[in-house]
Amino acid sequence: MKYYLIAGEASGDLHASDLMAELKKEDPSADFRYLGGDLMQAVGGRLVGHYRRMAFMGVGPVLLHLPEILRNMRMCREDIRRYRPDVVILVDYPGFNLKIARFVKTELNIPVCYYISPKIWAWKRYRIRDIRRYVDRMLCILPFEEDFYRSLGYPVDYVGNPSVDSVARYRHEAGAPASAPGAPVIALLAGSRRQEIKDNLPAMLEAASAYGRDYRLVVAGAPGIERSYYDLFTGGRPDVTVVSGETYALLCQSRAALVTSGTATLEAALFRVPQVVCYRTPLAWLTGFIFRRFFHTPYISLVNLIAGREIVRELFADRFSVDAIGSELGRILGDSDYRNRMLGGYDEVAGLLGEPGAARRAARLLTGWLA
Repeated sequence: MKYYLIAGEASGDLHASDLMAELKKEDPSADFRYLGGDLMQAVGGRLVGHYRRMAFMGVGPVLLHLPEILRNMRMCREDIRRYRPDVVILVDYPGFNLKIARFVKTELNIPVCYYISPKIWAWKRYRIRDIRRYVDRMLCILPFEEDFYRSLGYPVDYVGNPSVDSVARYRHEAGAPASAPGAPVIALLAGSRRQEIKDNLPAMLEAASAYGRDYRLVVAGAPGIERSYYDLFTGGRPDVTVVSGETYALLCQSRAALVTSGTATLEAALFRVPQVVCYRTPLAWLTGFIFRRFFHTPYISLVNLIAGREIVRELFADRFSVDAIGSELGRILGDSDYRNRMLGGYDEVAGLLGEPGAARRAARLLTGWLA
């Protein structure tokens, strides 16, 4: 069977590569063609466009790169038309992927499966209209998405969460973590994009430095971000270490973490590291007002979204400050009752997520549906 996949950023590359590996087990004749990244390419098939030329976020970058985005769109449409796959599998990235879904359904009448739902439960709920019209099957990775879509009259399947798989795989391969020499660690996970790092890391460092006598400060370097970029903010400080490609190992050794929103908040919870969620935005007061007034959820972190209540403190937009981060960090380091309540919340989240096997379940549902 012929599969065409589209993943527009690094996380999509990871999740799509896992799905492809499981599809090969279910369908030994599987042939892949895709827009994605290095991890997908390592599984096999033909990479026709790299996500590095597609991953533009925010109004400014999108407008600046609009000609390139439109070229990618035209190339993708024509490539699908020539390839004539048995199914098109879309991985998140809704601004691009929903337009492709419309083309595929209206002009080619090829089945469309969405793996990893767009976050329409947070905002842009109107996108359900396009999903109903152009997406034949939705496979979700957040447990609350089943009820959300059901409330809109659109059936979906929850297959489990890939972070559960990744953490379980790491623990199996790494075994019991060895105790690192020296002082305990405060981990700083400042995001995967340059702008996120620029906005968040300086305040994280300033807040965590108050505890530098007793803790080592270790920054998790993001894939594709060179060490010299972090040096702009750490200034070569001897009390700050930057590690790349070792986020899970870092979390295993950490007493606490400062984390931007995103998958990293969930990974910290699965490794049972008490955390403070920090996310700085421009025009903080306006962003905070818009979020509280127009978004459909009170939370930005996956931990709180999955639990449906506050388990970790979110210092976002107008709640973001060095003093607030430092105060909350001191609480999770020094108040054992507070730490234990957070860890109990993590156990609740893990129970809601379920067992590993998201990509395997997705592959079986997909091949069974297409058979």
